[in-house]
Amino acid sequence: MIDFNHGSDRSAQDLRALPAAVRINDLVDIALMAERDKQPRREYLGASVLGDPCPRRIQYEYVGAAKDSGKDFDGQTLRIFAAGHQFEALSIKWLRAAGFDLRTEKADGGQFGFSVAKGRIKGHIDGVIVDGPSWFSCPALWEHKALKDKSWQDLAKRGLAISKPLYAAQVALYQGYMPDLAQNPALFTALNKDTQELYHELVPFDASLAQSTSDKAVNILQATDAGQQMPRVAANADYYLCLFCPYAKRCWNGV
Repeated sequence: MIDFNHGSDRSAQDLRALPAAVRINDLVDIALMAERDKQPRREYLGASVLGDPCPRRIQYEYVGAAKDSGKDFDGQTLRIFAAGHQFEALSIKWLRAAGFDLRTEKADGGQFGFSVAKGRIKGHIDGVIVDGPSWFSCPALWEHKALKDKSWQDLAKRGLAISKPLYAAQVALYQGYMPDLAQNPALFTALNKDTQELYHELVPFDASLAQSTSDKAVNILQATDAGQQMPRVAANADYYLCLFCPYAKRCWNGV
């Protein structure tokens, strides 16, 4: 694996010895990571993260804590995120062609969303369906995800609430803070990145889930203001979620 953090240390001879594909991908990923580093840090709790089962991980992200060495998003991950936006654009095009009046921007070009707690809790939705087939109730929240085949198959088999609780909490919070979109079920669309199959689920407003997710956000804000750490999701560092957490060493080593 190429160490992109030390790309500038390579001699011209070392670079020439590498395959062209490696050299080009090196340049692409360095450019993507440089672009990421220029983006301002998100200084609010986003609806997309509040469904995470570990309050401490959410708190770390909220305060901008540094991730463990080597755990920040690399170039490949950034390419995956970029591809997700392209998949979303395809789904939008297809749904519009199928007769859904799907709006993804306000008249002024801004995103639809909500902001509460003096801007410390925010969410930006993928879109609003304002008209569609006669059997479809509008207006309705629209949320989209692009998933690998295994994850997509699990979602199609078990449904949003069980298969993807993180996304279910996100949808519930959007509906809770945007009451005009809570009257009708949301349309959750997932595109299979491997087969281009589409999964659609109508998601009624879950007031209980919205409330518990909102309460979690408030608790995190209050604890942060008081200089207190939120509890971990687990009692041991070898818990499966902790093994993949980008803050694991910081969390368990007492940094």
